[in-house]
Amino acid sequence: MKSTAKDWDEVRGAFASSIMVDTSLNSLAQNLDGPEWPIKGKEETPAKYIDLSFDEVIEMLQLKGQKPERVDQLIGLLKETLAFDSPFGDMVEQTQAASEKDNPLLKNLAKLGIAENFPIRLTALDAGTLEFCKLEGLITLGEFAIRAQEMSQKTIVGGDFKKLLNALSHVDEAALAEVLPFRRGHKGLHLVESLAQAARLPDGAARAEFATTWFRDELSALEKELVAGGSLSRVFVSLGNSELERKAADLLRPHLRVAVPKKEPAPAGEKKKGGLFGWFSRK
Repeated sequence: MKSTAKDWDEVRGAFASSIMVDTSLNSLAQNLDGPEWPIKGKEETPAKYIDLSFDEVIEMLQLKGQKPERVDQLIGLLKETLAFDSPFGDMVEQTQAASEKDNPLLKNLAKLGIAENFPIRLTALDAGTLEFCKLEGLITLGEFAIRAQEMSQKTIVGGDFKKLLNALSHVDEAALAEVLPFRRGHKGLHLVESLAQAARLPDGAARAEFATTWFRDELSALEKELVAGGSLSRVFVSLGNSELERKAADLLRPHLRVAVPKKEPAPAGEKKKGGLFGWFSRK
């Protein structure tokens, strides 16, 4: 065992204010491309250890079947994480304006017409990435872009975090449409695509409620179109999937402030005339 009580006290004191304090040790180890943390479980986070003294940490590790030398890995893991974590706070505080100005991800968001303050919770990122963003305190796409630019390649996780990062970096519209309510060939994010993504998720109703609040201007324009005689089916036909169109429209209906009668789907084999949903008819 190379570490001392002084080493432990220094690293645990510094890590107490880290945004990674509740991140699993195994995830930290993977992000640093180092050896795996041998003890599994969601509760295995820095927070579980940093309130303990050096001797108490060793005792806890032994109770979990580990040799005292395991504390060397723990201290090293926290130190390496801090090496990426702590300087970023100082850098952002000192050069935030310059950093944002030169951030290619923010530039691409602007180029695509995507609002920096679009909420990450309205994306279709996988659950693991959403949890990571929550732990990192990332609420908007702009914050995602800034944090991603600051992070070392060693600390960037995989999955949809990497997919969104790459999609924004290379302006990959197909990949963007997988994780954002983005319509290929158009600028900005859209209510119809947001509802389509919500329709694929278990919390679809809650998502739809938030989406109609966020896209309130688009919702108002859609309602005016319906009052003028437009059809709800035509609104969603761009999705190109009749079942998805139906589900997305059903999620929207409770939030419409105009009456739209529902019509049964056409019989099998009958040519669809203007969609599967009710519409206003004008004689």
